[in-house]
Amino acid sequence: MSVLTGLQQVKNKWPIHLKGAKVGLVCHPASIDNEYNHAVDIFQKADFCKLTTLFGPQHGIKGHTQDNMIEWEGGIDAVTGLKLYSLYGKHRQPTEQMFANLDAIVIDLQDVGARYYTFIWTMDLIFKTAQACGIEVVVLDRPNPINGIDIEGNVLQKGFESFVGLRPLPMRHAMTIAEIANYFAGEFYPSLKLNLILMHSWQREMFFDETNLPWVMPSPNMPTLDTAIVYPGGCLLEATNVSEGRGTTRPFEIIGAPWIDAENLSAKLKSKQLSGLQVRPVGFQPTFQKYANELCFGVQLHVVDRKTFKSVEAITAIFDILKDAYPDKFQWKNPPYEYEYTKLPIDILAGCSDYRVRIDAQTSWQAMVDSYRLQIDIFNKTRQKYLLY
Repeated sequence: MSVLTGLQQVKNKWPIHLKGAKVGLVCHPASIDNEYNHAVDIFQKADFCKLTTLFGPQHGIKGHTQDNMIEWEGGIDAVTGLKLYSLYGKHRQPTEQMFANLDAIVIDLQDVGARYYTFIWTMDLIFKTAQACGIEVVVLDRPNPINGIDIEGNVLQKGFESFVGLRPLPMRHAMTIAEIANYFAGEFYPSLKLNLILMHSWQREMFFDETNLPWVMPSPNMPTLDTAIVYPGGCLLEATNVSEGRGTTRPFEIIGAPWIDAENLSAKLKSKQLSGLQVRPVGFQPTFQKYANELCFGVQLHVVDRKTFKSVEAITAIFDILKDAYPDKFQWKNPPYEYEYTKLPIDILAGCSDYRVRIDAQTSWQAMVDSYRLQIDIFNKTRQKYLLY
């Protein structure tokens, strides 16, 4: 049986008290139903509400900004003629004026299961303004594409909040976007008027290709489910001088730099016998971002058992190898990164400084992975209260 998303259920599950409401829609390219109809078209034809305004997160409603950290501006949507606001430009938190003529905000965004993916933080900032204005929010649920069971990595620590992490979540959180909304509302927005339209037939152990739903890139560098599976660890490479494969056709699966010995890195990574992973040496030439048009050497991560593969563990092991093999070449990038101008990018991605400090001290990757399990156990007690499936 195919999973039905919140969007596919919205007509029958729309809150009765919001019938005829003037709504704003927060969406992006992956906001589609199982027949590839986009949420904008569905809401424009809806008889249960009136769509008046559009909002877009990072990369825009159409996914038109290719790279990360590129702002875009709103205006009038060329197709619908509706007012279009950017929430990744002059404003990341919507202003009260943007909500002035609305009764409700509808959020239909495909998350990928990792704390750093910014769509959930756009949602958090929408909650902040919506609570202040007293207007309602309707979140349409979608699958966590990398399953709703497996949790990985450090939980964000106080003092390391940024646009890649505003609330305590692990690096891989195993929650759907409606569950995260439920958590945010329950813990941080007690006065928020939140409505959740859940999925039908989704099960926590599912990966996206088991839902029978079509995959549309939620952002330009998230082309496939394979990418999403490696992303919770792979994104940490953004904070280094090692290419995470942006500018190739396999971002986050291909990693390297001009100064890496590909065969040596591959051999050392294989020796660690990481579960569910095979690697091979590669050469590649990124077309943009780090080392654009330069020949790089490194490895491609081939996930051969996605149920046992742990991406944060794999990338932590790679950092361990690179720090030991290239102490004078492997470096952490300096700020700015995602609107943070003081703290190092690795610290805001990791959600703490401890991760970086321990790698610099060449703490074993196994010890680092083990040290975060207690944090996950503590967080999971809170998480359990907000799960919906």
